[in-house]
Amino acid sequence: MKKFILLFSLAFVCFQAKSQHKTDKLDIESSLIRPQEIIKIGNGHYFIDFGKAFFGTVEITSKETQHDSIFFHLGEKLETQNKIDRNPGGTIRYQRTALNQLVANQKTTLKLTPDKRNTGPAAITLPEDVGVIMPFRYLEIENLKIPIEDLHISQKATHYKFNDDASYFSSSNKIMDSIWQMCKHTIKATSFMGYYVDGDRERIPYEADAYINQLSHYSVDNEYTIARRTNAYFIKHPTWPTEWLLHTVLMFHADYMYTGDIQPLKDHYENLKLKTLMDLERADGLISSKSTNLNEALILELGFKKANTNIRDIIDWPGAQKDTGWKLATPEGERDGYDIVPVNTVVNAFYYYNLKLMTDIATALNKTDDAKLFRDKAAKVKETINTKLFNHSKGYYLDGENSTHSSLHANMLPLAFDLVPKAHVKTVAEFVKSRGMACSVYGAQYLLEGLYKNNEAKYATSLIVETEGDRNWWNMIKVGSTMAMEAWDMKYKPNSDWNHAWGTAPLNAITRYMWGIKPKTPGFKVAEINPQLVDLDYSKIKVPTINGFIYAEHKTTGKHISYIINIPEGMTAEFILPNNTTKIALNTDIIKQNSGAITLSSGSHKIEIDQ
Repeated sequence: MKKFILLFSLAFVCFQAKSQHKTDKLDIESSLIRPQEIIKIGNGHYFIDFGKAFFGTVEITSKETQHDSIFFHLGEKLETQNKIDRNPGGTIRYQRTALNQLVANQKTTLKLTPDKRNTGPAAITLPEDVGVIMPFRYLEIENLKIPIEDLHISQKATHYKFNDDASYFSSSNKIMDSIWQMCKHTIKATSFMGYYVDGDRERIPYEADAYINQLSHYSVDNEYTIARRTNAYFIKHPTWPTEWLLHTVLMFHADYMYTGDIQPLKDHYENLKLKTLMDLERADGLISSKSTNLNEALILELGFKKANTNIRDIIDWPGAQKDTGWKLATPEGERDGYDIVPVNTVVNAFYYYNLKLMTDIATALNKTDDAKLFRDKAAKVKETINTKLFNHSKGYYLDGENSTHSSLHANMLPLAFDLVPKAHVKTVAEFVKSRGMACSVYGAQYLLEGLYKNNEAKYATSLIVETEGDRNWWNMIKVGSTMAMEAWDMKYKPNSDWNHAWGTAPLNAITRYMWGIKPKTPGFKVAEINPQLVDLDYSKIKVPTINGFIYAEHKTTGKHISYIINIPEGMTAEFILPNNTTKIALNTDIIKQNSGAITLSSGSHKIEIDQ
């Protein structure tokens, strides 16, 4: 076989279009991406690799006309080297299409067949001028009778406006770097709808998917309109899982913290109160989706179109079900054997966190009485969870009321949401660590958060860079995906796809917890920087904010750590010092007392720490 390495010019074509859910124009772009390699397979048969999967189609311009039909295969997955998998399984995409003739000196875009499910009435629809697109990395051409060198072939990639230069990360751990890059690409590539959607299978926004997508998007670009549009969508288009509803407040609060814009909170305050599900509260403060208060009137008020919508707890992805016939590697699915009792720990951990954030939101809106109400409710829920849903003899949480089982989920979420009393953090964290990665890629978001927030950075980082087995992000790269997958592997969710942004937890965890860069006050007026860079000899990162970019780098030599941090104009930062610090220098000035934090003004700073 003869290999051709062809260089094509990279072009950008921009267009704007209207969404069926919102009338403002969407900043959707189409990028023309050149092949990384073209390989001749046989007579008139070529294999093309564009390097990464994007949602889009193929654009061709030829110097010559071919009147005979040309056949094209587009796909995400290989069957063997230089051969696209024609039957990839699940929702991994493949399609065959044909051109009856190829006319010289005329741009030709391949016409693809739409998928019935992701173009149905429940899905977000693309503007007509975008056409039908699909995720693909590879292209095969058959029956080509003109020289391949006479063709200008591009992957026409559709995505939302995205600043590739708004962020970067690199470190002494190349596995971590590869995972970060894969996740960043996922955020760009899956933005093609102008909303945060679940992936290509349904193209429907789901709250839990959107929240992780939002956090990761904020970590790589200071573009906030997709999140704003998606958040507004959920006001009238909620989805059925109890915990998904309980993500709504989290998304609006995150938008406020990153942008400082209080208007969405004002506009949707009453609906956010509803989405806490506080109407389901019983006397001791806990809630249940089995509550008789979850009646048809409340279901409609929550935004559902049908009063008989079955709102139910999901915990994490379910196992084998009668209607799927799935034979899974883990029969219980991704729930770690969770005992889904009516009053359970996961749902009430989310409820507590909603109350905690609503306290902040009500305070920001000067709703003093509501702020006190939410604060008191949060305190009551926290006390009840730690009294009734805690295994006091073993020192960690039960799955719920009257349950004798303890799962990863029932313990990682209290850690992530600051529910665990200091006296029990150690035993809860040890239990969490004993379960390993016994959750889905969605649950991994809260597993990493809970660990980093409770002095378990070393273990959390080890999960991000794990390469053994298949329950890790490295497996996604290993099997050939260039975007985060919906599940760790197809055997854990046989209908899953290869383009799910909810699998990007490492991206925002590295930014927000490992490097510890996140807004301390709304609008990033004050940033918090709390590095936990365990096992890294060096790293550097660029983090976008609404005020500009934070640049940071570190180098560790023995027990000495040096940082260089640049804070943009109009911002200050609180740099959190490690507890075991013996010597601190800021810009060559020795700081004699460890006060726990130092304030960084706008500009460049050098911090030297001895431990």
